[in-house]
Amino acid sequence: MTDPHASTPAHGDGSAHGEDHAHGDTASHGSRGSYLKGFFLSVFLTAVPFWAVMTGAFKDPSTAVLVVMLFAVVQIVVHMIYFLHMTTKSEGGWTMMALIFTIILVVITMAGSIWVMFHLNSNMMPAAQAMADM
Repeated sequence: MTDPHASTPAHGDGSAHGEDHAHGDTASHGSRGSYLKGFFLSVFLTAVPFWAVMTGAFKDPSTAVLVVMLFAVVQIVVHMIYFLHMTTKSEGGWTMMALIFTIILVVITMAGSIWVMFHLNSNMMPAAQAMADM
């Protein structure tokens, strides 16, 4: 008599449930080379602004802030492409749509917050303006 459970795979390996771990995604999950490329780009995009700020390469602080912010945005893109594998092809484009939606929400929230704070400052501090006019 044969054991009916002898031919079934062990629980937890997923093969009995038709799970092949492809997740229906045809996008690349990265290789060692792409991870190393992303790592070195991240190191470069961190080291250059650090060097620029620490050596005082920019005389104007607002220029330094703009350069650091530019490098930060580029580094965010590098992380999304090389480490999070977010491309227009991954998951049928839904990850990119979610990213765009998130960016829109963040921009609306930040712009609204700045607008409210500016108007609160100008409307709640009339004495400061009157003192400056004297």
